[in-house]
Amino acid sequence: MTHTPNPTAKRARIAVIGTGGTFAMHGRHRFDWIEYADSGVIHPIDDLLATLGELAPDIDLVPIAFRSLGSVSIGPADWLELSALIRRTAAADPSLTGFVVTHGTATLEETAWFLDLTLALDQPVVVTGAQRPANTDGSDASANLRAALAIAASPASRGAGVLVTLGGLFFAARDVTKAASFELGAFEAPPFGPLGRVDADASVVWRRRMAGPAPRCNLPADVTTLPRVDIAMSYAGADGAAIDAFVAAGARGIVSAGLAPGRPASKEASALVRAAQAGVVVVQATRAPRGTVPVQRFLAADGLLAGGDLAPPKLRIALMLEIAGHDASGGIDVQRLQTRLLAL
Repeated sequence: MTHTPNPTAKRARIAVIGTGGTFAMHGRHRFDWIEYADSGVIHPIDDLLATLGELAPDIDLVPIAFRSLGSVSIGPADWLELSALIRRTAAADPSLTGFVVTHGTATLEETAWFLDLTLALDQPVVVTGAQRPANTDGSDASANLRAALAIAASPASRGAGVLVTLGGLFFAARDVTKAASFELGAFEAPPFGPLGRVDADASVVWRRRMAGPAPRCNLPADVTTLPRVDIAMSYAGADGAAIDAFVAAGARGIVSAGLAPGRPASKEASALVRAAQAGVVVVQATRAPRGTVPVQRFLAADGLLAGGDLAPPKLRIALMLEIAGHDASGGIDVQRLQTRLLAL
């Protein structure tokens, strides 16, 4: 399915929310593609849009400042505020066609997934970024923003959940991940692939669609902090030291990023059981890019949950939100939590 801009249609109004990242940073010279953060310059979104010039002549842009951060500095408190900002903006201005969020690429997939789980909007929300600052040679900032605007303005994107676009392709927030450090085509979605592409004329081409947006997490509106959830990475010879430390630090949940079969290293197993017995929600995932962890007898016997095919960082975010929602509703129902995680 292809959606081509209609010059006679009503002009779309897209809110562009800037959060910083490479997209907003300023290279020190034309080939400063790696250490550009050392310049210390992060442009506000309205200044950056003025610099980039006209990208979409049939779309009205509404710049909204959030904060200017490198994405390595973004965390759960920022996610909560960003999600609330989008909800408030949508409620205050129903004429908005959609939203574009510009974001650093290091944690872009995590922010997009958080928004997907917490926003119940019909308007499209599209997250994009850049691998090279806008003032450097070969920058992808303008092209990525143009693609994001086209997707956000497309009627076909309504109700599709949060989307991510870079490199001319767009992806479901659930599946996308950054697979390369510096390549322009750094984002992939193993094993399912992109949902579609944006052509040079800003036509949005869908090649497949999700069955539907991710089920929204029942997060109370007054939540200002999220429970601590950590990820324990398995590797040959790993023991339980990190797991015990996470419990001591107050973790409410632990995601075990297990070996490819979806099992922890043998010396980690007893620490995970101890954590579960101490009341920590422990979910078994796998570090394999195309892995999955189904419900199994050994997990149930040890009091652990199965993580399905969600990547560990995405599973961590879902678990944070689910624990917060269960807390507000009177306590954690482990069976209901297992069902929810596998439904995401």
